[in-house]
Amino acid sequence: MEIWDVYDINRKLSNKTIKRNEKMIHDQYHLVVHVCIFNDNNQMLIQQRQPFKKGFSNMWDVTCGGSALVNESSQMAVHRKLLEEVGINFNFENKRCSFTINFDHGFDDFYVVKYDVEIDKLVLQSDEVQSVKWASKQEIIELIDNNTFINYHKSIIDMCFDMLNQYGAHNK
Repeated sequence: MEIWDVYDINRKLSNKTIKRNEKMIHDQYHLVVHVCIFNDNNQMLIQQRQPFKKGFSNMWDVTCGGSALVNESSQMAVHRKLLEEVGINFNFENKRCSFTINFDHGFDDFYVVKYDVEIDKLVLQSDEVQSVKWASKQEIIELIDNNTFINYHKSIIDMCFDMLNQYGAHNK
């Protein structure tokens, strides 16, 4: 059973926790993390969820993502999820997320990382991930249009590709 820290609207810990699938009230929030790994060809490593997964079964997704557990920072959570889901041990200790998207009951931290990996050497979490592949921005947009990729706003996918190799709101 997953247990999450509860944050307030200003992303301060509330000293409360909640179990996954418990209903959150209007002033409770939790932290979700995503990482988008890119290779030297500016392709994103994407994963296909297992057909038996609840929510978004068989759908393609960004490299990995999930909720932070109790006492986990954003960096700790993204490290754990990346290692669990695809077997990549990447150090996020001194990394900040590239951007955060707020949603009704939480904060989605997106990490955009350039890191060439050989996908045939990845260790996929069998109860989460059935397949991985490298994909261009156009391929991901087409998967979204075909309803085979999680229905992120296309502008978020654009943002992931745009934020590769930079921080901030201005072009270098």
